Amino acid sequence: MTPFHYRCTDCDRTFERDAVRYLCPVCGASYHPGMPLTGVLEVVFDAEVVRRSFNAVSPDWNLLCAVEPEFHPPLPVGNTPLVPAKRLGTELGLPALWIKNEGGNPSGSLKDRASFLVVAEALRLGETQIVTASTGNAASALAAVAASAGLEALIFVPETAPKAKLVQMVLYGARVVPVQGTYDDAFRLSMEYTEARGGLNRNTAYHPLTIEGKKTAGLELWAQLGGQAPDVVVVSVGDGVILGGLHKAFVDLQRAGIIERLPRLIGVQAERSDAIHRYVQTGIYSDALNPNTRADSISVSCPSNAHGARRAILESDGLTLTVTDDEILEAQARLAAGSGVFTEPAGAAAYAGLVKLQAGANRLPASAKVVVMATGHGLKDIEAPLSRVSIPRAIAPTLEAFDR
Repeated sequence: MTPFHYRCTDCDRTFERDAVRYLCPVCGASYHPGMPLTGVLEVVFDAEVVRRSFNAVSPDWNLLCAVEPEFHPPLPVGNTPLVPAKRLGTELGLPALWIKNEGGNPSGSLKDRASFLVVAEALRLGETQIVTASTGNAASALAAVAASAGLEALIFVPETAPKAKLVQMVLYGARVVPVQGTYDDAFRLSMEYTEARGGLNRNTAYHPLTIEGKKTAGLELWAQLGGQAPDVVVVSVGDGVILGGLHKAFVDLQRAGIIERLPRLIGVQAERSDAIHRYVQTGIYSDALNPNTRADSISVSCPSNAHGARRAILESDGLTLTVTDDEILEAQARLAAGSGVFTEPAGAAAYAGLVKLQAGANRLPASAKVVVMATGHGLKDIEAPLSRVSIPRAIAPTLEAFDR
């Protein structure tokens, strides 16, 4: 493992590994639930050590991992398929289009990556309980990885979380606490719990290793594209941590001299859950007042990593846009039929954004190598597509009935 330290993304103060656990003690001191996180910590590796040791033919990603391999949980996470989407690419004028199918992770979403690293950190620290708030995917991910490592997962979820995700958590053996209210209410309660009663808090961006875990998807993209970064990565955005994690992956590769430029990041939000989009557009932050959307995984009033997400978009010369629920569900169906990737509404939001972008004046050039992140499996929320499809009625088992 490469030596590293923590750096505050607000004030640039640096801290040794075990001197801090969550936020910068200076900039994070004014933070309280109900506002975007301040004092988020970034892992800064010794880039020269990475540069000297890195083998592009057979990369050892432990060089860019913040927890030693001996603490890694036994559940294999990552190495998800990168699916060529030639038919869809032809429709959109993008011959080099891929779908990164994160539904291939053990619990069915990209968030397994963050949970994997936080559970590894808990094992290193000797913590036996890990706490999180989630709309579903982060909770399912934590429950799965904690189960593999023999640790307790305590999960606060909004009572509206999809049943499929709740079933996952319970079957994995997690202690599940549905909360009356929104994700933001569950987030606040989880913070109060760990402050008063201990345990390791896995909340996204609050624990810096959630960003480090999610960045592994970006490192894989570099390897799967033959040692090249894509030109553009399109990702759905809720709390902004997946976006921040992808950005961190390419920043680490750039610092180590492995790539020359950062891919453009395109963040897509649901029309009603648009706090980060408006923040990027105006430079002024305000909550999403009514973040109700069928894409439950990106339904957030106050995104925890709003400041980091905005930086990621600006530093990568990217952009943001919003899509309606109808556009999301239409994109979900088209993505499944056109590529074979069935992703949940939150994952389909990214593809809906790309469709919208290609229909407008800012369309991407045909030469662009574009990756769409399908962040979770479609079976995570089967109720959403059921609202738009008709299941054929049964027929008698005869050819005559078939012909009718």
